[in-house]
Amino acid sequence: MPDAPRTSDGADVAVGDGAFGDSLIAQRDAPVGGQAVLEGVMMRGISTWAVAVRKPAPAQLRPGGLDAEEAPLGDIEVVTHPLTSMLKRHPVLRLPVIRGVVALGESLSIGFKALGISANAQLPEDEKEISGGVWAGTVVVAILLAVGLFFVIPVGLTSLIKDQLNSSLLFWLVEGLLRTAIFLGYLVMLSKLRDLRRVFEYHGAEHKTISCYEAGLELTPENAQRFSRLHPRCGTSFLLVVMIVAIFVFAPIGLPAWYWLVLTRIVGVPLIAGISFELIKFAGKNRRRRWVRAVMYPGLMLQKLTTREPDFAQLAVAIAAMDAVLALENPMGASEEERVGMEVVA
Repeated sequence: MPDAPRTSDGADVAVGDGAFGDSLIAQRDAPVGGQAVLEGVMMRGISTWAVAVRKPAPAQLRPGGLDAEEAPLGDIEVVTHPLTSMLKRHPVLRLPVIRGVVALGESLSIGFKALGISANAQLPEDEKEISGGVWAGTVVVAILLAVGLFFVIPVGLTSLIKDQLNSSLLFWLVEGLLRTAIFLGYLVMLSKLRDLRRVFEYHGAEHKTISCYEAGLELTPENAQRFSRLHPRCGTSFLLVVMIVAIFVFAPIGLPAWYWLVLTRIVGVPLIAGISFELIKFAGKNRRRRWVRAVMYPGLMLQKLTTREPDFAQLAVAIAAMDAVLALENPMGASEEERVGMEVVA
């Protein structure tokens, strides 16, 4: 492998090992985040978020039957929006755990808006765009399904054998293992879906671009490609942390009636999300520490299911989104006051 590039201080890039393989990894954390969308990437800074989407090539240039990666490339369309977090306006919301819940709510809102923009960008010009109401309904359904699948179903199934277990400790362990197994099975299933392959490639492009920026290198597809597609602040790692934190949060509740068990699982979701957010944030800031990397290793391994190696064209889209943010702000050079409210996963 060629020598690793070096930044002005010579200390922000290292050759990966373990989960990162031989790819480059950034050694500092920047207040930026992102998300893969349909044929594109959303990037979020301190006061701006932007979506870059690869538009379909004109119909006359797309021979029938070609896969997306085989078709001619369309233009990159970039949409930019201002961002003002509630965390900036209300100091009480900046308390630990609470800030994570608020930040995740805002991230979900931006993420679904970005998905709407990318989906509409893929439609023919003469076709009606997907309405905001449809996307709002999609958000509600998605959240209900997630809570049901990962929290209600595990406790419901475990409750069926509660009498046989006859132990709050065993109930706690069985429910936690079942929840984690459902989550892992869900990720494996998603990784097998051919239709999601390009989304996972754009997910890899997003991580590589953020790492390249964190390392202080020029944002080019060639530079970004040399970085790992895994990132300590990834949402996939966050979800695994959620599964594990849930085991410990629910442990003291014991074995009340089944309806109380179900209710606590639903009500406890924000608390679990807030605690998990703090852990992921800590991991991102302390990625140089060996013990932190060891603890986050399982989450990094899971990212191999939800990311794929992108090509240069996909990296160009991710860089276009990042450039749109950087054209309006300087996240790395922002003051602590300006960074208030900047709580994101990558």
